[in-house]
Amino acid sequence: MPRPAAPGGAAGNKPPGGASPQTPDSSSGTPAPIAFRPYARPARLRRRHFGLVLSYLLLVLVPLLGIGFYLQTFAQDQYASSVGFTVRSEETGSATDLLGGLSQIAGGNPGRDGDILFEFITSAEMVRRMQDRIDLVGHYSAPHAVDPVFALSPDATLEDLVSHWREVVRVSYSQGNGLIALEVLAFEPQVAQQIAQAIIEESQTLINELNEQARADSMRYAEEDLEAAIVRLRAAREALTQFRTQTQIVDPESDLQGRTGVLNNLQQQLAEALIEFDLLSENTTNPNDPRLVQAERRIQVIRDRIGQERLNFATEDVGAEGEDYPTLMAAYEGLVVDRQFAEESYRAALAAVDLARTNAARQSRYLAVFIQPNLPESPGFPRRGTIMGFALLFLTLGWAIMALIYYSIRDRQ
Repeated sequence: MPRPAAPGGAAGNKPPGGASPQTPDSSSGTPAPIAFRPYARPARLRRRHFGLVLSYLLLVLVPLLGIGFYLQTFAQDQYASSVGFTVRSEETGSATDLLGGLSQIAGGNPGRDGDILFEFITSAEMVRRMQDRIDLVGHYSAPHAVDPVFALSPDATLEDLVSHWREVVRVSYSQGNGLIALEVLAFEPQVAQQIAQAIIEESQTLINELNEQARADSMRYAEEDLEAAIVRLRAAREALTQFRTQTQIVDPESDLQGRTGVLNNLQQQLAEALIEFDLLSENTTNPNDPRLVQAERRIQVIRDRIGQERLNFATEDVGAEGEDYPTLMAAYEGLVVDRQFAEESYRAALAAVDLARTNAARQSRYLAVFIQPNLPESPGFPRRGTIMGFALLFLTLGWAIMALIYYSIRDRQ
């Protein structure tokens, strides 16, 4: 509601700060200056500001000092041993490529071997093998009484050991070139080097196992293919033998050549008879000449014989079940094609067996170590400066988020 005007009209309306309205100076006629009260007071520390500073001290600086004190006093030094290796495959010659890439079956894929090896290093199976060779629990739990954060618990289970193993064994793998790099942490430099060397040996054992499995599989598959090719070749030859026995024709192709030779001979005789008839026709004018009659008769006999031979070739029953000659030849050619295919399959299977046996006699995959495990001379972990930096960052972020939440709730009230 509008406030009522003060008595006196304009005299009741005072400017901000309680200043009097401008009144003209009776002597000079100029208005007197107006004094205004300031809108905001100077900033000063209040109770909430002290609370904010206190919360920063309690939530950021105190935990940060505690972390730094622990890192400098209780955290035990750790030594890192580095090693690098890759899986190499033996190169094969062009003779192997002519057999349809059988070297890939026998030798495997080095890229896939790298993936398998990467998973194997961080697996529980590797931890079991390493525990049998080196007392991992005893070494990594030795400083637990002093450094419970970076040390393993003495009563750790296998799952706890695997989790700690993935923290102290840092693996980096490049799928593009198959290079694997390891960084093994231990509380003693000799132990770090020993563990790194043991990882290489166990990885080589795994590669040998993969080699043996690949060789056994390639030999088994090649021998199975060879047995199947032998059975097929035996069946094709038996079918051809049975065909010859039933038709009483040892070689139908030779028989066909003989029949074709008879027809060719008759064709040649017919040509000679026609030439002879033409010569007699030119030398005599009597159409009833016995020589002409005899020559014409000979020509007709040869033509009849050619026609009969052609008819016999197409319709004569030469098979045991009344097959004609073209049907018999079609069946024979099919059997010959089956035998040739079986022979080619047998040769390829025999070559595959020889190749698998050759590959089984040598190591097609091996572990190539390009960085040998080194003996560290100075501790590189824990990285106290890095840990302190990240701790300050996350503690400050957490404190800032909590402060923003507090002031947001306070402003809503």
